Amino acid sequence: MKLLPPALLVRAYMQGIFPMAMDTGEIGWFSPDPRAVIPLESFHVPHGLRRLMRRNLYEIRIDTAFQQVMHGCASRKETWIDPVIQASYTALHDSGCAHSVEAWENGELVGGLYGVALGGAFFGESMFSRRPSASGVALVHLVERLLARGYVLLDTQWSTPHLRRFGLVEIARPVYLDRLAAALRLDCAFTDPPQLLSGGLEKKTSAD
Repeated sequence: MKLLPPALLVRAYMQGIFPMAMDTGEIGWFSPDPRAVIPLESFHVPHGLRRLMRRNLYEIRIDTAFQQVMHGCASRKETWIDPVIQASYTALHDSGCAHSVEAWENGELVGGLYGVALGGAFFGESMFSRRPSASGVALVHLVERLLARGYVLLDTQWSTPHLRRFGLVEIARPVYLDRLAAALRLDCAFTDPPQLLSGGLEKKTSAD
């Protein structure tokens, strides 16, 4: 199985291009026009989701089960997340550029999302739910994290009815590329770097 190298994926994202597995078994590369984004400053939490979140049903974790999240996203009748995509993004995660936001209930992964973080941009790839609105809760926490850490662009690639509930808009590709270029000039950190103890030993810290 030939993987997409992390460096290739990073170069593609920096140009507004992303891969998807095709029915033929080949990898297609896409740069939609118009492009779908969720403006962080006007992100909308639907009333029902806001009410559910007040119940604190799910524990949110970051980057503790990246491969499981990808598997959850791929577990549907039609999917563009084939084994090559899963292995390639796992390697990208290992390089520090791909991340998962996970919803857990009683120690079980019940939903989440994953995507790619570069500069001040986050490229959302896919999400899944095994419990009511688990992916929506993960999305709210993603947006809170992006805002807190200075991100300026949340790219969802395509428009869907589900994402439009959160304030998604479509913009022309040239406008998107201008916003992407500005976002890439920022130096944002999706997770905190490891802390070093005296002597240079790494101290294990949570992803938050």
